[in-house]
Amino acid sequence: MRRYNQRLYRIARAILHDDAEAEDVMQDAYVRAYEHLDQFSGRALFSTWLSRIAVHESLARLRARDRNPQLDSTETDGELSMKMTGQSPTPEQSASNTQLRELLEQAVLKLPERYRTVIMLRHIEELSTSETAEALDLTEENVKVRLHRGHGMIRS
Repeated sequence: MRRYNQRLYRIARAILHDDAEAEDVMQDAYVRAYEHLDQFSGRALFSTWLSRIAVHESLARLRARDRNPQLDSTETDGELSMKMTGQSPTPEQSASNTQLRELLEQAVLKLPERYRTVIMLRHIEELSTSETAEALDLTEENVKVRLHRGHGMIRS
């Protein structure tokens, strides 16, 4: 579980924009995976199978939230941990990196869910195109198209 906690949390958080609900989805994903462990066929990596369960749980909660909007009365600011790499930055570089990270986080969070999820899985979780396609039940070509369109939306 420790190995996959961060990945599942980020996936759920990217879809739901809610820390508490993302944690609930993580727990539900682990429970569902345990209940259906006999259905894991090994055709894909276990992490991909588990990620797919988390995606489906998150989307189900999102649909339920859309059906019952009064249940979700508070909207929280998004928090993603996009890390900039570098060797001991200067204070100016550190401030610039912080601003850039905040701008990127805001841009990613403003994306429509279908593009945001693909970008999160590909760039933040560093899944391959085929793993992302399998996790989201899409074709690899569709993942590439969504990734390209998402990049364009972020640039604009």
